[in-house]
Amino acid sequence: MSATIKHIEIKGIKVPVVFEKQNSLPILNLQLVFQNSGYIQDKEKSGLASFSSKLLNEGTKELGSTKFAQKLEENAISLHTSNGFETFVIELSNLKDVSNKSIELLAKLIKSPNYSEDTLAKLKTLKTGELKRKENDFDYTAKNLLKANLFKGTALANPSSGSLESIEDIKLKDIKTFINNTVNLNNLIIVAGGDFSYKEFAKLIKPVLDVLKPGTKRELEEINFVSKDEEETLIKETEQAYIYFGSSYKVSASDKDRYIAKVASFILGGSGFGSRLMEEIRVKRGLAYSAYGSVSINKSHTFFSGYLQTKNETAKEAQALVKEIIKEFVKKGVTKDELKAAKNFLTGSEPLRNEVLSQRLNKAFTLYYRGLDQGYPQRELDLIQDLKLEDLNEFIKSHEEINNLTFAIVRK
Repeated sequence: MSATIKHIEIKGIKVPVVFEKQNSLPILNLQLVFQNSGYIQDKEKSGLASFSSKLLNEGTKELGSTKFAQKLEENAISLHTSNGFETFVIELSNLKDVSNKSIELLAKLIKSPNYSEDTLAKLKTLKTGELKRKENDFDYTAKNLLKANLFKGTALANPSSGSLESIEDIKLKDIKTFINNTVNLNNLIIVAGGDFSYKEFAKLIKPVLDVLKPGTKRELEEINFVSKDEEETLIKETEQAYIYFGSSYKVSASDKDRYIAKVASFILGGSGFGSRLMEEIRVKRGLAYSAYGSVSINKSHTFFSGYLQTKNETAKEAQALVKEIIKEFVKKGVTKDELKAAKNFLTGSEPLRNEVLSQRLNKAFTLYYRGLDQGYPQRELDLIQDLKLEDLNEFIKSHEEINNLTFAIVRK
């Protein structure tokens, strides 16, 4: 990793900067990442973070959506806001020679978003149409059904896009409050790279930092849940059965054994053909076109999840097989050949994930955000290469909680 961690002091606040200089292309790649600010903050207003990010894609109050978009297009500037569960992100990219213009437009957007009832009405119309179209997207339905049951009583239980009812309930003042509490210096991590020295970049970014208020630093809320061996089935007119499943998994983002979880997850369901789930469900029995499972390790929560599609009449058989495969995996672990194949793929494919600037910056940010140093990826590869079969199997057998599978099924 060639990124470095710096700090810019502004208004008495030290803002962390994940920075990489790249001379090969005359570009600027910038992300303003506001931590602890994704849809984890929706609370009773499901979809609020998503709605707020969409409003910031509607230009400024003065120019409006169309004229602001024209100015971006005239200068080949990409400016887009999005959100995840833990983060709210404003991303900017452009050629180096229009960087002052792009920073000026970004500063204007932050200072004066397009807050208006007309904008709100437009976004509600678009979001309502999007959600209605998704009513027949049974993958989306099954995934949200799993979240509602697996993460019951937590911020993860609600769909990130909200529902028809929650969207209708969002007011302009809710969005203003969310953005004011989110887009500020105390929650900010800057991620940037391009054909600039750090000194040049620090000077370039100043107009954006000047319009940001200090704000209040948010502390990350840890999501604690324990999965249960249960299922919920939703009957729909569908030609296929959509089976989603998940469980709690006791590994944290800073856990010293997280690399072992990565290997175990790859062998169980993350490697496509060759994984246990794919081999047993598709190759040997032909019950599904594909079957996947993986572990998601985040700062606020960690869980195991997977999915497959099968015929309606074989849904019960496929569900029982998933349980059997995972139970066998936990009980007996993996083989020497499976570990060797996983090592070869994970260590051999790593360089391909660092080819372009955006990939490297995203990885550098993730390391910083999770409290890991920038040299961790190479140490992780060494740890994976040195991983012994008995240590891997001991780790797998110690995580019996993965057997407490919650199922969400949509079928005819």
